Amino acid sequence: MSVQIIEKSGKPEYAVIPYAEYQELLEMAQDARDIQDADAALAALSTGEDEAIPGSVATRLLSGDEHPLKIWREYRGFTQESLGNEAGIGKSYVSQIEAGAKMGSTQVLGALAKALKVDIDDLLR
Repeated sequence: MSVQIIEKSGKPEYAVIPYAEYQELLEMAQDARDIQDADAALAALSTGEDEAIPGSVATRLLSGDEHPLKIWREYRGFTQESLGNEAGIGKSYVSQIEAGAKMGSTQVLGALAKALKVDIDDLLR
């Protein structure tokens, strides 16, 4: 690596390197960050802090065609009635949220998220 040191008041202030070498260093730094992120994700999976979901569920969530509440409810194996019972709300309220007829209050969405073991923002469109 060829480096040019620029001094200010007799002390190193800047290091100048060829652009191609800068690009290589930048790529190595990004790779190192990706490795750290992957290690953190694997650690979260191994401790149960996070979970892996099937690709089909991820695809449904990303498509935006269905309400996330419905997708998570079905993935967790709840009926509308059983989820409503677990969250302390009526089946019809669950149905109305899934259909987009109601937004659901923060309190209701919080109860649903807790029952589904997801973050509340996972239930927002």
